[in-house]
Amino acid sequence: MSVDIVLAGARGHGRWHVENIRRLQDKGIVRLAGICELTPLTEGELPDGLGTPAQSPDFGALLDSTGARIAVICTPIPTHTDLALTAAERGVHLLLEKPPAPSYAEFRRMADGVARAGVACQIGFQSLGSHAVPVIRELIAEGAIGELVGIGGAGAWARAEAYYRRAPWAGKRRLNGVEVIDGVLTNPLAHAVATALALNGTTRAEDVTDIETELLRANDIESDDTSCVRVTTAAGRSVTVAATLCAEVPDEPYVLVHGSRGRITFWYKQDRVLLQRADHGPEETEYARTDLLENLVDHVTTGAGLLVTPDSTGAFMKVVEAIRLAPDPAPLPEEAWDFVPEEGRRVVPGVDGLVAAAADTLSLYSELGAPWALPQARPKEVST
Repeated sequence: MSVDIVLAGARGHGRWHVENIRRLQDKGIVRLAGICELTPLTEGELPDGLGTPAQSPDFGALLDSTGARIAVICTPIPTHTDLALTAAERGVHLLLEKPPAPSYAEFRRMADGVARAGVACQIGFQSLGSHAVPVIRELIAEGAIGELVGIGGAGAWARAEAYYRRAPWAGKRRLNGVEVIDGVLTNPLAHAVATALALNGTTRAEDVTDIETELLRANDIESDDTSCVRVTTAAGRSVTVAATLCAEVPDEPYVLVHGSRGRITFWYKQDRVLLQRADHGPEETEYARTDLLENLVDHVTTGAGLLVTPDSTGAFMKVVEAIRLAPDPAPLPEEAWDFVPEEGRRVVPGVDGLVAAAADTLSLYSELGAPWALPQARPKEVST
């Protein structure tokens, strides 16, 4: 029997969820019972084969009228906690898009409320559904690359200036007095941070002991578009992730596992792994992936283990909190970026190499000698 689902937020990235729900509906696993949008979707916005789901701007009322067992929440970041609790109070299980909240306090309010309600909550870090993740963890555990030294992450993406005009909250740190924290490391390339932390075995908030941030922006926005972060963990190893939305040549993001006798590169969007180690030739493998909504349905119907619980994203939320508490991102000097008219975007010359070097050496931009990267003040606190 299929499980009824309500989707909150069906435009923008929500379109991906619409297509994914249709895929699972075609398999007989779920049924899209309702869509919550401020403006109803038109007939042309609904893919063929989805039927005619109920539509309402009132999320709670829609859950009540449809009797849905699962809600998928893909709405603006500041709305996540309240919508999650609205579902949890009704006993509705959740797939909550990343980042789960704009602050650690909001995250705790959500996670604690969900736990009290006794409902399941899956956080939408799709990369953590990759079958490559447990394989890499096993390679590390068995010493395939020697002693684990640290983890790097690199994301060199491009976004046009129009990207920051797509929604009122886009590129904002705050909106109307409410935290948003829509920066490169907390939203578009959040998977690089979460995946690097997961491969390091640093998933819970208490696993984080220190965080250093360098937040910068080439675009005329509040938030950061070219940043790096270094997380020191209870195990004594560091996780360093560098990212930009101003790449010269955009490329696939990846996580780099450094060992004393080798390294593992994981292109997490492609589920592709390259193992390089002493006395062996390079070994490249592609893996399958478990869809997080499908995993949530399995959990609800059969008791299968949940892949991405709120507590397993606590360390990521500590990074979000450190970025929230850090000084507002420093604007790059005009000579540090170029405007590409045909693409409508700003490019930072040399940033692609700096992003790669940060992941390769576990260094911050300022330590790599980037002329525009001034050491940033530390966040006020990162304690649990």
